[in-house]
Amino acid sequence: MTDFLNFLRNNPYPGRGIAVGRNRIYYFIMGRSENSRNRIFSLTDDGIRTEAYDASKVVDPSLIIYNPVRTMGSSLVVTNGNQTDTICEFGDFRAALATREYEPDDPNWTPRISAILNADGSFELSILKKVAGRCLRCYYSYEGCDEGKGFFISTYQGNGSPLPSFTGEPIEIDMPEPEDVWMALNADNKVSLYTNVNGEVKLFNKHLGD
Repeated sequence: MTDFLNFLRNNPYPGRGIAVGRNRIYYFIMGRSENSRNRIFSLTDDGIRTEAYDASKVVDPSLIIYNPVRTMGSSLVVTNGNQTDTICEFGDFRAALATREYEPDDPNWTPRISAILNADGSFELSILKKVAGRCLRCYYSYEGCDEGKGFFISTYQGNGSPLPSFTGEPIEIDMPEPEDVWMALNADNKVSLYTNVNGEVKLFNKHLGD
């Protein structure tokens, strides 16, 4: 099992990441460009939304403004893009993702990562990424996990040009406390963090001094 805090401290740019555990789910965003860094998380009626911190500096909102977290019945949907809305509209995790693919941001072709956490503690993780010119759709189903453990998936393996997509299966990790995760993320590149522990939601936003 991977020490999650140590993993984050030694990876300056995993991009966007989702960690799901028995009673908690975390989602963070990072950024290298001014456009990507110009964001905060804000609460909505059924989850959260990304917003521009300074609207005058927005260059292209299409891939940076979306609903990362929404409820779907008794389940919680968390993704790194507008596929959150697609999943909630379909009401079916896999059927919805079958209509989507990786992001059109050549040359990175950022993967779409998604998760659904069900009321009984079971969950699924997914990544849609470009491989050999086609969309590879990977789904991972878990009946649950032990207390204090979880599974993590991110958009990138680390920094690079172009950015290298996440490879392999979701990483088995320990699940630290929200504040510790926020502190472990790279200080220059971190932007925002959403945490939900037993239904208690916390938002961390670099621009708001968190």
